[in-house]
Amino acid sequence: MKSSRLVAILLLLQTRGRMTAAQLAAELEVSVRTVYRDVEALGAAGVPLYGDAGHAGGYRLLDGWRTRLTGLTTAEAEALFLAGAPGPAADLGLGPVLAAAQLKVRAALPPELRDHADRISGRFHLDAPGWYADADETPYLAAVAEAVWNGRALDVRYRRWREPTEVRRRLEPYGLVLKAGRWYVVAAPGPRTYRVDQILELSLLDEEFSRPEAFDLAAHWTAYQRDFQIRLYRDGGEALVRLAPGVTLPRAETVETTAAWTLARVPIESVDHATAQFLRLGTDIEVLEPPELRARMARTIAELAERYGDREADDAG
Repeated sequence: MKSSRLVAILLLLQTRGRMTAAQLAAELEVSVRTVYRDVEALGAAGVPLYGDAGHAGGYRLLDGWRTRLTGLTTAEAEALFLAGAPGPAADLGLGPVLAAAQLKVRAALPPELRDHADRISGRFHLDAPGWYADADETPYLAAVAEAVWNGRALDVRYRRWREPTEVRRRLEPYGLVLKAGRWYVVAAPGPRTYRVDQILELSLLDEEFSRPEAFDLAAHWTAYQRDFQIRLYRDGGEALVRLAPGVTLPRAETVETTAAWTLARVPIESVDHATAQFLRLGTDIEVLEPPELRARMARTIAELAERYGDREADDAG
């Protein structure tokens, strides 16, 4: 709709400063001619919007002029308050800032949108970490966030899983990601991904760096997760298993289905990892191949049966 597009132009110019008609058209996915018409409409409505010609030209708002958030729809207001996760904001040292921002936004909303925002925040609560997992200690999270925000390099002592387990790294942090309750920092060189809770020491250096303009944190993280899954199961091989009706496994490829079982091939990381994962299914799974995994499952189950059988015999005696 034209009204929402006009609000979008105002908010883009408020947050980004000067923008050309071509940049606005690309952002809004409309033609440059449509942007010209929208800018004329804003000017006719009394918005102090100016256009500068030349190589460094573009549209800009009069310095100090800002619009109120009257362009928010009901769904947008609800989403804004639903997206405000207090836990992660507090981890980053931004808890009071988030609360103050929500208070200001709430005050600027019309009464009907304010009621919707209050209802959504009172009925939905976001809790990112999974069950049965202790919260990671991340004493350096605020310092990493400061470095990300200000473009400052870091000197860290980092603990990793392979030898040598402790290494020193000079990092240029591009961004932070919260995944399943765990914080990760994406940093150059590379860029590579590091767990923030594995940082043992940290020094904020007096060196600034420029983050590449083309770097997209969300796109990088999506690609990283995809590559991680490929690497994780590339060298582990696969298992042939029979599953009870209704039981599914991630990345499983069905070979045959009967009334009693589903025959499937499942990629595995390693024999040790697969044994731990498959034991959780109890009698709902039978490993057929590879032989070493089937033997490991049988041996582990036999040891468990012997252990619990001995306890029952001791109690009876």
